[in-house]
Amino acid sequence: MLEILYRDEHIVAIHKPAGLLVHRSILDRHETRFAVQLLRDQIGQRVWPAHRLDRGTSGVLVFALDKALAAKLGRQFESREVEKRYLAVVRGWPDEEGLVDHPLAVIRDEYELPLPGPAAAQESRTRFKRLATVELPIAVDRYPQSRYALVLLEPETGRRHQLRRHMKHIAHPIIGDATHGKGIHNRMFAERFASHRLLLACVSMSLTHPLSGEALRFNAPPSADFAAVTTALGWQKAMAAY
Repeated sequence: MLEILYRDEHIVAIHKPAGLLVHRSILDRHETRFAVQLLRDQIGQRVWPAHRLDRGTSGVLVFALDKALAAKLGRQFESREVEKRYLAVVRGWPDEEGLVDHPLAVIRDEYELPLPGPAAAQESRTRFKRLATVELPIAVDRYPQSRYALVLLEPETGRRHQLRRHMKHIAHPIIGDATHGKGIHNRMFAERFASHRLLLACVSMSLTHPLSGEALRFNAPPSADFAAVTTALGWQKAMAAY
């Protein structure tokens, strides 16, 4: 059963668990569970996702109950009218706060038609704020101790895998990221904290209702598997205050 954060006769917002695909993909033919299918069966209506959320990322995911409204919501995301906030656990201690202003190349799925010629990198901006840190007496990589941080991420643009790619760019990859992270740290978290997921969660989203014009905000406190890691790292106070 998916956790429903908000529902009216036009839109539904859910708390997507980590590891769940939003919709069917030919790159994941073996998968049988998708958020679109599960929500449709749960509420007895067809649904259309208004935006992307990586398979590994948990948190707020918004659907429309008809295709035209989904397109209308999608334009809010494209025009940067939607405010999103994420929590992430990263390697190392980043600055207390900052802005990653680093253009990103377009990423396309293997089944999509190739672009006609090389595409220019797109403007991409992410604000971050360090919320908590820890230094563990565990030798990982070439250091006798290991440092990690809890960060709040606020993307100003919506490029594909933007947060994961930006945190890698500043040498603070997100724990559990198999593509842009560091395997040695991911394995340590799996062994020590039984964490086998990407430690990235969309904890809030603000947008405008596509019909009424009402300002909406959806909040999704991190799920139990995310919270278990932050508790083990002693970050209860930071998690309660974010």
